[in-house]
Amino acid sequence: MAYVIPQPPQSFLPVAGTDDQFPVRRVYCVGRNYAEHAIEMGHDPDREPPFFFMKCPDNLMVGGGDWPYPVASNDVHWELEMVLGLKSGGTNIPAAQALDHVFGYAVGLDMTRRDLQGEAKKMGRPWDVGKAFDLAAPCTAIHPAEKTGHPTAGRIWLERNGEVRQDGDLNQMIWKIPEMIEYLSGLFTLAPGDLIFTGTPAGVGAVQRGDVLKGGVEGVDELTIKVV
Repeated sequence: MAYVIPQPPQSFLPVAGTDDQFPVRRVYCVGRNYAEHAIEMGHDPDREPPFFFMKCPDNLMVGGGDWPYPVASNDVHWELEMVLGLKSGGTNIPAAQALDHVFGYAVGLDMTRRDLQGEAKKMGRPWDVGKAFDLAAPCTAIHPAEKTGHPTAGRIWLERNGEVRQDGDLNQMIWKIPEMIEYLSGLFTLAPGDLIFTGTPAGVGAVQRGDVLKGGVEGVDELTIKVV
């Protein structure tokens, strides 16, 4: 038996400090997980149940470098996030056991065609065109949790052209990582290779061609892209 077309390449993140690769199965993203960001997006920051959307594995752009401004949009925003990768999965994972399933952590950008996302929201349609476009998820290498630990506090920040635009702390997450995994595993069967973008602090904004975005998560990594 053979594939009738060439097999698509496997999406992956490099494992920091090694020649190994972390194969990516799915990319989940949690929405409005920092109170101040929820407010700036016009929503109540009260602790309502989390919600998730998805990007495609091949939306990943590994490492920094030139990032092409996407087609069909005139309003593209940055959202700097900590990303976690799972080494095992399951359904209905208890929060108390959730961290046992985490392989490691990375830094990613949830780039968003905000104008297209806004149109979809007004029409009650899915966000895919605003969130899951080509190269919508620049991401660093993944760092094993045995090196980073499981970060619960620490600065999460982004600079645009040297000016700080996002400056928060991981302890400001509304839904903590074990709770996210518990809730998400009640909706989907999680599996090795799944990534979860864990939300962004306040300070998102629009990029222009020529902008340099640099951001990071304390104790994890830093990521730099140039919009071209």
